[in-house]
Amino acid sequence: MGVTIYQVDAFTDKPYKGNPAAVCLLEEIRDDEWLQAVANENNLSETAFLIPENDGYKLRWFTPKNEVKLCGHATLASAHILYTEKLLPLNRQARFFTLSGLLTASYQEDTG
Repeated sequence: MGVTIYQVDAFTDKPYKGNPAAVCLLEEIRDDEWLQAVANENNLSETAFLIPENDGYKLRWFTPKNEVKLCGHATLASAHILYTEKLLPLNRQARFFTLSGLLTASYQEDTG
C-alpha cells in the first residue's frame, strides 16, 4: 500500500526555513508500531498522520521516539496540505480530532 508523505516548513514562505513537519495522508488507520516506524524514518521533530473521519480528520502526531498530545506546527502543516492539494475547499474549516480535543484551522489569503 502506497503512502503519501509531504514535508512542510511551517511559519515561513521560504524553503528550508521555519519549522519542518511531515504530513502523512492515510486512507485507513494503521497500528501504532507502523506510525512510530514512519515517524522514526522521517526523523523530523513531528510527523502528522491524517485519516478522514466524519466531517474532518483524525490527527495524530509522532516524534521519532513517541506520540505527543499536541503539536501546533504539524497541525498548521496538515491544514496547509489539505488546502494546497485541494483536498478541502478554501472556504471550509479544517477540523482535526486529536488527543487534545477538536482543533480547527481556516484558510486566509496572504495580504502581504
